[in-house]
Amino acid sequence: MDDLSQSITNMRKKYREIFLTTVDAIKQRIDEIKPENLDGDIFDNFESGTSGENWQKAVLKMFEEDISKEIFKKWTEILAYRKNFHCKGCATCCNLACSEFSPEELQKKAQNGDNFATQFLTIFVPYNSKSEAEKIYPEYIKLLDETVEEPVYFYHCPKLNECKRCSDYENRPNICRVFPDNPLSILPESCGYYEWRQEVEPVALMLHSMVEIIDYYKSKIPNTKE
Repeated sequence: MDDLSQSITNMRKKYREIFLTTVDAIKQRIDEIKPENLDGDIFDNFESGTSGENWQKAVLKMFEEDISKEIFKKWTEILAYRKNFHCKGCATCCNLACSEFSPEELQKKAQNGDNFATQFLTIFVPYNSKSEAEKIYPEYIKLLDETVEEPVYFYHCPKLNECKRCSDYENRPNICRVFPDNPLSILPESCGYYEWRQEVEPVALMLHSMVEIIDYYKSKIPNTKE
């Protein structure tokens, strides 16, 4: 448990450092396109047609046409790099799927057309008790108990055979084929994608911080209309 907790603590510390560095980098890009001799801040209310409003429009355009595309490109590269790693058959992901949604909530989401919920329900069934799930990855469940206030529901795949192999592997749905698709997921060291996650974590954290910062700017820059 100490190793897992320390790993989470280190990631949070690293994220804070990356976040502050990214804040400065994005601010620099904003300032680089600021008109000369313009007084005021990017969050100010400028009159229509002024250089200040045009600056705000240019910043929003930069977010959409430049930075967002840079984020998408880098994220795509991270996921493509995942192909260099392979499942080792530890079966943790099959035996311990976590969701913030209860079975009833997932059913409702599936009925409303949610594709992920639909796929999830074709694979996983809920554990009868939390103690059953704890046998798979006790350190992780204890960490969730200590850090997550909202309830977490645990599921498993009944198609796993005694040899920790999928009995219907060729027909497995897409969410199984692409797992893990989030480079910031908590993975056990036994997972074949653990090293991938470790390698790409700094870049993934930077991209995550960029999204957060851009969303903040978008929410605070006064609405500018053509």
